[in-house]
Amino acid sequence: MGAEDSPDAIYDATTLGKPKMIVFGLQHMFAMFGATILVPVLTGLSVSATLLFAGLGTLLFHFLSKGKVPAFLGSSFAFIAGYAAIAPNGEAELLPYACLGVACAGLLYLVLSALFRGFGALRVMKFFPPVVTGPIVISIGLILSSSAIANASTNWLVAVVAIAVIIVANIWGRGMVKIIPILLGVLASYLLAVALGEVDFSGVAAAPWVGLPVAFENTVFALSSNFDAGLAITAVIT
Repeated sequence: MGAEDSPDAIYDATTLGKPKMIVFGLQHMFAMFGATILVPVLTGLSVSATLLFAGLGTLLFHFLSKGKVPAFLGSSFAFIAGYAAIAPNGEAELLPYACLGVACAGLLYLVLSALFRGFGALRVMKFFPPVVTGPIVISIGLILSSSAIANASTNWLVAVVAIAVIIVANIWGRGMVKIIPILLGVLASYLLAVALGEVDFSGVAAAPWVGLPVAFENTVFALSSNFDAGLAITAVIT
């Protein structure tokens, strides 16, 4: 899609100015936060560890790419089905094997990077046309739809308000309103949740200010004891 297809779209955020860029960045933060913590919530992994290493991974990415690619490296929904197959109920003794499978799958990024470097992006991407990648993304969305419905069912009013504000801002909004529909939806639904008494900060108040948010028992490092080779191979193949 080029600029001639959507003349009102923003293709360079720097043209907005720093104040609007900060607001735009806040929207991106809220959008990534929900998606990033949803994966550990669904799989049984540590939410704190996920956020920590997503942040460290993003900083490393920006350092290696010299700040040229405005991206956040969060959780991958592509691995949810694999986690569900190996540790369907987030079993602590099975999560390390699921993590091993993810770690080995991550090595394919190095292989793909080498192919990009050796043959160029255009030649490699010929093997990943929209007809291949599209159904995969659709399948992941359909798998997550049940989780979305389950989350919304805890308070349909808040969920509907969030969706309605996003749709209205995105379709009928003008200027900055059209650019930040997600942020407006979050703010509107959060204020409604506060008014309904659905917001509880007791957990935040009780949490320590500083700590090591890594539960090693559900990471790949826990495989040092009672290692099951057959389960490990199954997890890697999955």
